[in-house]
Parts: sequence; structure tokens; C-alpha cells
Amino acid sequence: MNRNGIAIGGNIVFDYVKIIDSYPKQGNLSTILSIQRSVGGALPNTLIDLAKMDGDIPLEGIGVAGCDEPGDFVIDLLKKHGINTDMIIRQDKLGTSFTDVMTVQSTGDRTFFHFRGANSLLDISHFDFNRIKADILHVGYALLLDKLDAYDPEYGTVLAHTFFLAQCSGMKTSLDVVSENSDRFSKIVPPSLKYTDYCTINEVEASLITGIPARDKDEKLILDNMKPICTRLKQMGIGHWAVVHAPEGAFALDDSNDFYIQPSLELPAGYIKGTVGAGDAFCAGVLYCIYKGWDIKKALQIGTAAAASCLSEPGSTDGMRDIDSMEKLFMTMPRRKL
Repeated sequence: MNRNGIAIGGNIVFDYVKIIDSYPKQGNLSTILSIQRSVGGALPNTLIDLAKMDGDIPLEGIGVAGCDEPGDFVIDLLKKHGINTDMIIRQDKLGTSFTDVMTVQSTGDRTFFHFRGANSLLDISHFDFNRIKADILHVGYALLLDKLDAYDPEYGTVLAHTFFLAQCSGMKTSLDVVSENSDRFSKIVPPSLKYTDYCTINEVEASLITGIPARDKDEKLILDNMKPICTRLKQMGIGHWAVVHAPEGAFALDDSNDFYIQPSLELPAGYIKGTVGAGDAFCAGVLYCIYKGWDIKKALQIGTAAAASCLSEPGSTDGMRDIDSMEKLFMTMPRRKL
């Protein structure tokens, strides 16, 4: 098969983005200032970001949604952006996954209350590599996809098995995971890394996977640990790029194990309207560069610009612009000092 494009499998989420005046202590009250409906999850966020960056890329979604209004909303929006939704299964056993995203107006800090719903049904059987036309398969989020996170006696997890089959079919594989407070990282993520070509995750996730601290007791980023974290990720099996992003900057090892640092952009006061979707936007920027055959230095620049663009609006994909705008944003904004 002559493959071309990007396929994204994983979480399909309907977001209720609620802007609040403050995050209350347990038992206290906070005022909701506004409510916005939006798509969420790795599949809609990253695909729509990619479609906005470049409408000429063939894009496919692989997932499970409910037979309900939120499912209609997400799929209609994907179709509006020219994304192939033929491999998104609709079922009536569980409703479409949703998240209440509580965003503090003054800071953009967000807290998630999540219902797994139909995403828990996504399994290896939904990945038909005779139907998938793309040459890149990105899956997110590991640790939030019950069937794919399940144990596999030969490959470690069902997702690892899925990635093995994708590579056997001639596809490049890309992985993202979810941030959660648990000890599951060291058990569920490493098996998939053996069959992962590109891994793009945040510093919290990278630290939990590798066991190397990314922040000190004062929550300051430990810059000296970023290369060891990327190195350990590569040692765990990643074939090409290990990319770790944080609010302060992005860090990566390429195929030759050369280390790269890209500081984040220095954003003006009042620029950040919300942080939901910023990680997926960064992933979209990296995936775009992989698709175009650009190097890792360029990928970190575009990922950084895409994340910054996302921060300009409260919705997960509302702030995304085309690739020319991403490059212009990166060139015109000052860099943070690390």
C-alpha cells in the first residue's frame, strides 16, 4: 500500500470548558463566569490542529463515540475540517466521553473532571491496517484507554501489540500519554516504547515513566535532568525522537542521540486565555514536521509556536492557525530565559 497522511487513534472527548473566578477548597464555592463547548482528547484536538495548520494533509481518525449529541458534535466538527471519520465507531453501550474543564480566569490553570465513556472500548480490533491509508499513526492517550492499556502476554500491553502491527504494515508510530497521579506509568507505558518511533510527552509524564525527577521540591524545572530523562526514554526503545515539553521549554534527543533545547516563547501579560489542548497542539506541530520530513530542531520550534497559539483562546483548538502563522509567531516572539 502506498501510504500517505496522519492517522490518530485514541480519546474522543466532548469538553465543557468552564471559566471560573478561582479554584475553591473542598466544600467551598467558586463562580462560573462562562461556559464554552469544545472538542477534547488527543484525536479531535490533534487532528483539528493539523487540519488548521495545513488543509492538504490526509487525516484519519480511529476511535469510539456514543450514539448521542456530544458524539454528533465532535464528528460533525471533524468532518467540517475535512477529516476522515469512517473508522470512528458509534455505539450505544456507553455515552461519548466528556470532561468538565475548570479554568481559572486569572491564571489559565485548569483542572479536569473526566468521564471515560466510549473511549474505554477502543481496542486493537478497531485498527484495521488494510483500511488505514496514513503512513504515521499517533495514539493518545496511553493510561486513559482501558482496552489498549490492558495486559498482553506477548507484547506487554494491547497498545504495544497495536504499534507492532502498525510498524509491520509500514507505518511510523507516535505516542502521547496522559498526566495522572498513579504508579501505572512504569507498568503500562514502557512496553509500547519498544514499538514507538516518536514519543512526545510532558515533563511530568516523562519523569513518572523514567523515575528521574523533572522538578525539585519547589516545583522548579531541573534542567540538568532533562537530557538524562530523554536518554532514558530512548534507552527504553524509542526508535527516533524522544521529545519532552514543559511550560519552560522543550527538550529532545534525535536519531543520533543529539540533544536539543528549545525555550518557550515569552508571552505578554493577558495573552493566555486557557491552557487546555496546549500539549496536543505541541504534538500536532511535531507530527506536522515528521510528516514534512523536517528535522527535530524545526519540530521543536513549530511545536512551541503551536502550543503558544493554542494558549491564546480558551478552547482546545480555537487558537490554532496555519503553518505560515506558526512560523511567523515563532520568529517574532521573544524566548523565555532558561
